Amino acid sequence: TDAEVSTRKKTFAEVQTERLDQAERTVLIKCPSKLNEKKLLQYLSSHGNVKSHFFFENRGINALIEFSEKSSIASLQDAVGIPSASEHHVVPFKSRLFTFTLKNPVSQRVEETPLHLSPQCHIPVKDLIEKLCLADSISTQMYILLNEYQLTEENIKLRFLACSLVRDFACAYFPDSTVKPFGSSVNTFGKLGSDVDMFLDFHDTGKHATKMKKGPFEMEYQLKRLPSERLATQRILSVIGDCLDNFGPGCSNVQKILNARCPLVKFSHQPTGFQCDLSVSNSIAIRSSELLYIYGCLDSRVRALVFTIRCWARVHGLTNSAPGTWITNFSLTMMVMFFLQRRSPPIIPTLDQLKELADEKDKHIIGGYDCSFVSDLRKIKPTKNTETLDVLLGEFFEYFGNFDFRKNSINLRKGKEVNKPESSPLYIWNPFEQDLNISKNVNQPQLEKFVAMARESAWILQKEDKTQQMINKEPWGLAALLIPFGKSNSSKMKNRMKGIGSETIKSLLDSLKLNNANSQQKAVGK
Repeated sequence: TDAEVSTRKKTFAEVQTERLDQAERTVLIKCPSKLNEKKLLQYLSSHGNVKSHFFFENRGINALIEFSEKSSIASLQDAVGIPSASEHHVVPFKSRLFTFTLKNPVSQRVEETPLHLSPQCHIPVKDLIEKLCLADSISTQMYILLNEYQLTEENIKLRFLACSLVRDFACAYFPDSTVKPFGSSVNTFGKLGSDVDMFLDFHDTGKHATKMKKGPFEMEYQLKRLPSERLATQRILSVIGDCLDNFGPGCSNVQKILNARCPLVKFSHQPTGFQCDLSVSNSIAIRSSELLYIYGCLDSRVRALVFTIRCWARVHGLTNSAPGTWITNFSLTMMVMFFLQRRSPPIIPTLDQLKELADEKDKHIIGGYDCSFVSDLRKIKPTKNTETLDVLLGEFFEYFGNFDFRKNSINLRKGKEVNKPESSPLYIWNPFEQDLNISKNVNQPQLEKFVAMARESAWILQKEDKTQQMINKEPWGLAALLIPFGKSNSSKMKNRMKGIGSETIKSLLDSLKLNNANSQQKAVGK
């Protein structure tokens, strides 16, 4: 029942279904700068009940409007005009993106209450540091950071709407298809301003497979056959990419990257302000999203620690939005999960433990890999660990500052350090495709820089005199860790780097100086 679902933590699938359904009943309206909110809602209500709405800034004022009934959208579309094609010729694709204008603005300027605009991006690091200095403990600082950076309810609605608008195009060719977000938009670890990863799913076709089982007949569709699934994926994405490029209102900079390991189409979706990556259904990526969703829901410390470590890594140039030899946010998140599995008692269960709790409906075998784990959060026993975030942050830096990366790898299935199967500097087992290392891209200098930064951070937290720093109005706790460790620290850094290959120390210190200049302007990574 709905009541039962609302009192417990929802499963990943329930949340997805609910959000996708919500997005189907939603429209996006570009508004004039002098907008009378009441008048707009009054007009929209003539087409049906408006269930929720919010305004946001993106090249002017925009309104996201969610109707109670999908039929209200058809009613609204019937009443909407096509712009006159005097200077521009238009592609007559009727979407759910509208522009609302006042015919005679002067007469309508009644009492204007300023609109509340929902922020769609996070505050700059320097503003964050000021806020952190006012907190009373490192735990509080970490929750402040989480609250500033995490996706808001409004931003999530906008992400699902972007997917739903792409789906309207896909459905022209494949009426049963859906477009769903995966990765950071849905795994509870998404940051305001991050891209939207979405995939095209035809897998609701599974329902049809069972229909014909009964009776003496077989009946199936005649379909175009191609030599490989990859080619089919490339063809489908190529056509939908062209479609968005040629006909999609507000879709710009469409790039088809069809020869990548996972073919995709990148584009800017101007109406929602998102950078989007569209690929074709990748079941394993969905399982990873759901696994992180479960970990994120189990204990509030999990997300607070992940957001903090990712922000810390970004400030010190350990992660980068450009692909390269840096540690990725996904690898970093997995390192935090592993650390939490290693606490005594553990804060989150291992993947093998989650698999043992799985029942029939949780069984997923994908491409020969067992990707089963429990989906119902009620079946997972809460942790008995009561460590504060103050303790966990320091311990995280201690743990990885002294981790034997030469010998050991990180395995979330077992929650144990196991011998490295091959010699990559950093080896983190892909939780599902067991023969893959998710951090294969990371090179030795980058790993050593991470270790040096972790040691430096552990040391700063240990030696700190909080009261004195607060009196002196100096950044303390987490705030002190989010300021690039500058030249004044480079001699201290040398001591902390004993036992690290000397050939990389010089390049490391040089890169620190470089980073010091850049990292203050850089926004924090995903």
